[in-house]
Amino acid sequence: GEDRPNLTPSCAPKCEVIFGRLLRGYFRVGPRDLRPGAYSEMAPNSVCHTFSEGPQMKPYISLLVFLFSTLMPGAAPTCTQYEDFTLVMHGGAGSWNISVEKEEAYRLKIQETLETGKNVLQKGGTSLDAVIAAIRVMEDSAIFNAGKGAVRNSQNVVELDASVMDGNTLRAGAVAAVKTIKNPVHVALLVMEHSSHVLLTSQGAERFAETNGATIVDPSYFKPAPGYLVHEFGTVGVVARDRCHNLAAGTSTGGLQGKLPGRVGDSPLIGSGTYANNQTCAVSATGQGEYFIRGVAAHSISALMEYGGKSLSEAADFIIKKKISSLGGAGGVIALDIAGNIAMPFNTNGMARGYVRH
Repeated sequence: GEDRPNLTPSCAPKCEVIFGRLLRGYFRVGPRDLRPGAYSEMAPNSVCHTFSEGPQMKPYISLLVFLFSTLMPGAAPTCTQYEDFTLVMHGGAGSWNISVEKEEAYRLKIQETLETGKNVLQKGGTSLDAVIAAIRVMEDSAIFNAGKGAVRNSQNVVELDASVMDGNTLRAGAVAAVKTIKNPVHVALLVMEHSSHVLLTSQGAERFAETNGATIVDPSYFKPAPGYLVHEFGTVGVVARDRCHNLAAGTSTGGLQGKLPGRVGDSPLIGSGTYANNQTCAVSATGQGEYFIRGVAAHSISALMEYGGKSLSEAADFIIKKKISSLGGAGGVIALDIAGNIAMPFNTNGMARGYVRH
């Protein structure tokens, strides 16, 4: 497993960007090759070493900040109860047989994603804030199968899915089969915050998005960068634990290339592709959605922890390497528990993933 003990305040923040090469038998970590399970801080010029620890705030200052942010109308949520936080992301599981040049482009975008989420958490933003901000980086990049870079269905039309979940309240929001929403993960949040529903689909979701001020684009906006759509399951996702030790998860995707119109995978389904619960963990999945739906993959990891007494790594490994594999499915998950432990199992040739912790 990839569980970690909590970092003490004296520990330096750490970060990894990893492309798993299952067939080669090692993980590439920064400029060095390490065997599975080995970890290292990245090189001095990496994003990891740009993360500086924030000032040590005294309890009464933290209380004043909390009260101020709570009482001021429209103020952003502030969470500074603890110094430590963690954010994990994935850019999809699949073959990942790509050139060194394209791998570097993905690595840079993953680092940008991690740094974006880190900046939110370090400033006291909530885990949900960080998840949304980080996923939007990937949705806007055109090199992942989400947002701008999404694949097309059998009628050459883009249909996008996304979901988010707050582990503190168990509230959730999702959209599915939308064609004109620039950032589906943002509208998933709007569904959670501004409706009594969890999942909106197709034109109904698009009307809701426009009514609530989300950016609507012409379908021609969605176009992958040339040569970058080479992995089968390029869903993106982020899980985070903020400085109040609350969990959140989010997932966004264009689905399967050549899918039937109206097909919906696991990404917008709470409990299948996304789940978060402060009592257990936060999970985002990537892979063949039909198998993750049948296996109720994300919630099953949580259930094994809550009712079966499994650790995060034990639960995540079982679901991916036993349950999903036994069904014939391929993919992986990123998972983060309330103690800050991380698991990132997959049963494909590779899965782009990374994390930052402070």
